[in-house]
Amino acid sequence: MEHFPSTSWGKPRYDSFDPYASFPIHQGRGSKVDNFSQGVQHTQQPIVTGTSVLGIKFKDGVLLAADNLASYGSLARFKDIKRLHQVSTHTVIGASGDMADFQKVQKMLSALIDGETILDDGHTLTSSQIYEYLSNVMYHRRSKTDPLWNAFLVGGIEDGVPFLSYVDLLGTTYSAPSLATGFGNHLAQPLMRRAIERLGPEGEKQLDEAAARKVIEEAMKVLFYRDARSLNKFQIATVTAEGVKISEPIKAPTEWAFAEGLRGCMFPFLFGTERRVFAGKPYRPRRDVDGMIARTGEFLDLLWSGLDC
Repeated sequence: MEHFPSTSWGKPRYDSFDPYASFPIHQGRGSKVDNFSQGVQHTQQPIVTGTSVLGIKFKDGVLLAADNLASYGSLARFKDIKRLHQVSTHTVIGASGDMADFQKVQKMLSALIDGETILDDGHTLTSSQIYEYLSNVMYHRRSKTDPLWNAFLVGGIEDGVPFLSYVDLLGTTYSAPSLATGFGNHLAQPLMRRAIERLGPEGEKQLDEAAARKVIEEAMKVLFYRDARSLNKFQIATVTAEGVKISEPIKAPTEWAFAEGLRGCMFPFLFGTERRVFAGKPYRPRRDVDGMIARTGEFLDLLWSGLDC
């Protein structure tokens, strides 16, 4: 179907100017050339994105965590996206950034593992080898100025030793006892580092799984409070010598009562249920949107009369 109004809709085209730039004028209506086929089709920016991925080592393995939200710009569009992917028996990756590029990377890694399996030579790819492959792919795409818009954490067990490393769209690589992508670098990484450093040098070798999980859950809760692109529905992947276990989506207990004391916060007043008195006048907010709209005028009257919320 032709979607350009100036060409196929209505009368035949006789004008010498094409306002919709549907095809070059000199080629006329019968041209089969796609004007967009010669353009550079590289992704200019991520579209549907995931936020932070967290990773921390403990004495018997590695924990990775990521929420299940994929945002379309500022819209929380998809709330059941799995951003933790098991690559092999002892390796898992977590992805932030563009979800379409993540799906492409999943296919590439699946083809890599299938090729290794077909050889049937008794060799399996280790976590460090998978990480090296992924690092080369990311740097190669960056060098072509057509990057995969992602940041990855690769966690696993290799020869009984926990493995955790980072690679991003520029091909930047590094390893540490605790890692995070996105906003997690600023908000969650200090919490994880503190938990490890409290145990002294190489504290990750003394940290047990229960303590590591508690830190991860607390960090995910902080991200939900502070990162507008996060969701209180996340998964935790546990990698030990026994293999990889990725949990079902879970939620951290949260508390929003403190919002009532924040200057400029209207959420509890518009959506709360308790009856309150503002500026000497009773006010009962409603949870439903229609109720909120119906009471907006009253709320603004109270606000302008000296309410400081």
